[in-house]
Amino acid sequence: MRLGQTSVIHFASSFASSVLGFAATVYIARILGPEPLGLYQVVIGLVSWLAILGKVGVSQAISKRVSEGEESGQYAIAGVIVIAGLFVVVSFGTVVFRNQVVQYLGYPGTGYVILILSVVLLYSLLNSLLIGLKLVHVSGLLSTIKTGGRALSQITLIVAGAGTAALFVGHILGFLVVIAISCYYVLRDLPSLGIPERHHFRGLFDFAKFSWLGNLQSRMFNYTDVLVLMYFVSSGLIGIYTAAWNIGQFLILFSGTLRSTLFPEISSISAQDDPQAVSRIIEQSLTYGGLFLIPGLFGGVILGERILRIYGPDFPQGATVLTILIVANLFMGYQNQLLNTLNAINRPDLAFRVNAVFVVANVVFNVVLVYFYGWIGAAVATTVSVAVSLVLAYQHVAAIIDFDLPLGEIARQWLAGGVMAIVVYGTLLIENTYRVVGHNFVVVVVLVTLGASIYFVVLLGLSTEFRETVSRNVPVEIPLVSR
Repeated sequence: MRLGQTSVIHFASSFASSVLGFAATVYIARILGPEPLGLYQVVIGLVSWLAILGKVGVSQAISKRVSEGEESGQYAIAGVIVIAGLFVVVSFGTVVFRNQVVQYLGYPGTGYVILILSVVLLYSLLNSLLIGLKLVHVSGLLSTIKTGGRALSQITLIVAGAGTAALFVGHILGFLVVIAISCYYVLRDLPSLGIPERHHFRGLFDFAKFSWLGNLQSRMFNYTDVLVLMYFVSSGLIGIYTAAWNIGQFLILFSGTLRSTLFPEISSISAQDDPQAVSRIIEQSLTYGGLFLIPGLFGGVILGERILRIYGPDFPQGATVLTILIVANLFMGYQNQLLNTLNAINRPDLAFRVNAVFVVANVVFNVVLVYFYGWIGAAVATTVSVAVSLVLAYQHVAAIIDFDLPLGEIARQWLAGGVMAIVVYGTLLIENTYRVVGHNFVVVVVLVTLGASIYFVVLLGLSTEFRETVSRNVPVEIPLVSR
């Protein structure tokens, strides 16, 4: 029950964070247009790639070693030293190649790249410590504060006339707030701080030498298509593509919550017992890995154009891309749980193999398909790459741990999503015919709320396990759910 409640807190925080981010993106798109939004995403994508060099898997290694409960303070200081050193090296390289950076971006943003990189690495370090200390709920709350601070700063600066620069400065300010708060919780909950010895650095390295590719895989899933598209399409289309991508990322939030919540638990249990002891946790993670993505796919197909219209009149042309990207996120939702398991049971070598396949496939497919099919090719490339790595991840986990695929529960989620889709599509037809409401934003909010309500009510009726899970984790007794 504690894991469920932690997941609920983390998800609620992530949900609020994404709503704030969505609202800010819509405002930015309407005020500045798709071009500055596209440039901003390219800069953030570039920073994400540089952050891989600035972490090389150390962040997840810190979470793993700290979660094991031995010499946590020494591992924390070792991580600080390693990441600080890597930041200096990467920043120096960025300055040396600043002309190439400016030429690629088409904007004098080298200083912003270095400043954003510094706060991203520091926050990543602190967040890995929070997860290792099992403060996942705090991590989720800080994500909301970070997004809210960023959005408020960006909008304030835009209103003040800062233009495109407002996006970068606001991004930095949002991170600074949560860095300060994270420091408080980390220092409060670390058992002690100590001078690390050689074996502490070696312990981080032994895990990081495999887990770094997981960071690369995550960044490539989020940004490879955007960075490749930069060479073939306008920044305006990239802005539209990014809007579609953000909607898909909104739907994968709960999968990310499960991953963050379960990692320290699986790590702790598997460190004390046989890996088989975590089989039930794996089954539950796969049961709920697509809980929001499945209805989201139905909703994306039916309401994609209307949702994108909220961003502005140019954005609905990305509806097909949106549907494909939701499928990619659905596959990634399940893949995340399997890779999380491999890392948590101390088999980052197997996760490395899965990530290597994804990285190679993603680069090759993106370059080829974007060249021939533009942004549709980018979305398809990402989807196919994730599907291939998902199959491989399942094979590796199944070879170590005997667990059952929750096919029955997943099928019930698809059935509930189908019922939801029928009702939402019928309601949309009525609205299109009679213009009962007329205002697009209101229509979207009403239909999304209606669809979500129907989905969860039907799923509660179909799934005994879902009813029991909800009953265990709500603060009050609900008669219909508690039966």
